[in-house]
Amino acid sequence: MTRPLAELVDACIAPVLAAQGFAASDIVVGWPEIVGERLAPYCEPVKVQWPRRPGGPDMPAEPATLIVRVESAFALEVQHLAPIIIERVNARYGWRCIGRLSFRQGPVGRERAHKEGRHQPSPEKVAETAARLGDFENEGLRKALAELGAAMAERSAKP
Repeated sequence: MTRPLAELVDACIAPVLAAQGFAASDIVVGWPEIVGERLAPYCEPVKVQWPRRPGGPDMPAEPATLIVRVESAFALEVQHLAPIIIERVNARYGWRCIGRLSFRQGPVGRERAHKEGRHQPSPEKVAETAARLGDFENEGLRKALAELGAAMAERSAKP
């Protein structure tokens, strides 16, 4: 039975996100839609801090604080958009889970990853991996999976 790749990825990263207070990957994955394509490369959600419940677990939950790392040049702009960002995050979840934003200035991981570039596997390894994949209806998907598999094979072969 085939399963969408999104289901597999979500299951893999769920424990890491839970350790940072995220109930699901919605905020992290949908961040460009939440803040807009212009600001997304310069800020990222880091953690959700939930307040302690003074009356115990039976008391209603207070809204959490979303901690956002932002490049210093864009901090003021993101701060001005905070009410809109909070509204969009809460709309995504369907309830008022975020009450405020807290900002941490620093380099954003997406920008660093983009500058470092992606490792390109050798054409021979891509062809070898593609031969093992079999038939696909979507040739673009087949090519992408062959490149991913070849890159992973080359990376795991390195000492």
